Amino acid sequence: MNINSLRLGQKEVKVPIIQGGMGVGISLGGLAGAVAKAGGIGIISAAQIGFQEPDFDTNTKAANLRAIRKEYQKAREIASEGIIGFNIMVAMQDYEDYVREAIDAGADLIVSGAGLPTDLPKIADGTDVKLAPIVSTDKSAKVILKYWDKKYHRMPDLLVIEGPKAGGHLGFTKDQLEEYQSEAYDQEIRTILDTVRSYEAKYSRKIPVALAGGIADRRQAEHAFSLGVDAIQVATRFVTTEECDADIRYKEAYLKAKEEDIVIVKSPVGMPGRAIRNPFMEKVMAGEQIPHSPCHHCLHRCRPNEIPYCITDALIHAAKGEVEDALLFCGAYAYRADCLETVQEVIDSLLPEIV
Repeated sequence: MNINSLRLGQKEVKVPIIQGGMGVGISLGGLAGAVAKAGGIGIISAAQIGFQEPDFDTNTKAANLRAIRKEYQKAREIASEGIIGFNIMVAMQDYEDYVREAIDAGADLIVSGAGLPTDLPKIADGTDVKLAPIVSTDKSAKVILKYWDKKYHRMPDLLVIEGPKAGGHLGFTKDQLEEYQSEAYDQEIRTILDTVRSYEAKYSRKIPVALAGGIADRRQAEHAFSLGVDAIQVATRFVTTEECDADIRYKEAYLKAKEEDIVIVKSPVGMPGRAIRNPFMEKVMAGEQIPHSPCHHCLHRCRPNEIPYCITDALIHAAKGEVEDALLFCGAYAYRADCLETVQEVIDSLLPEIV
């Protein structure tokens, strides 16, 4: 199967791969820059991005805003002409401020999920940044497209469909995760694409769609394109690359993982997620309360006095390689990784010749 390049506004993405945003600190400027340099779209995760700043514990928001610019510049130095964006979760506190900072820094694209980014067009108004909401069901696609149409008279520049095999927080209930086997979710994807096409007709323009979640090899990539999407979003495969910003011990946790180690967990804010079973997760699953640092104000729905553990603490432990005390988010096929690769090797393994 021949794969076409992707159009993102006036720009051509030669390699129709979006590197998925991974926080905290897994996809920063190093990985995003490498993917952009290779012709794909590199995405920096804004989630607690300032965790390495000296004042992160005392001035979290300022540290995060500062780090947005630092990581963007790092990526831009690697890929001067590449397409570089940010993944910014709707669930983050100070969401609007982080979006504006990313735009001011020079981001080409804002990818936004973990909630529906209904007002993203208002935040980005007057700029030429491209906007890409993440949806998981046709219901959520219809909500966001209808809302943007009626309130802002515009459509996304890219729509990302994130399926049930993805890593990290998932946009599904536990029952839906069991319901959506491959065939059932393929039909959901087709339904979402039909919804998108109805708005393409209304606006007389193409709305590119990317598929994410559980795309780990060429066969799965070709299947995704056969469903009618224009690009794929891949995250887990890029973790075990030399260019990934994570500590080597985090990467080694993927290399050591077995299929039975990949489990669905419950995050402190009630959302299901996919992660590697480790001593930390064993404690959580046994109902143990994990002491945590003072609140860093990361998510709207978090109640520090009620949570079993702090997701910021757990994900920072992961990024720093303190894997025994970490939440090790991953995709469904993380256990397949058996060696470190380069970004270019991952891309070559996923895509046939681009035309």
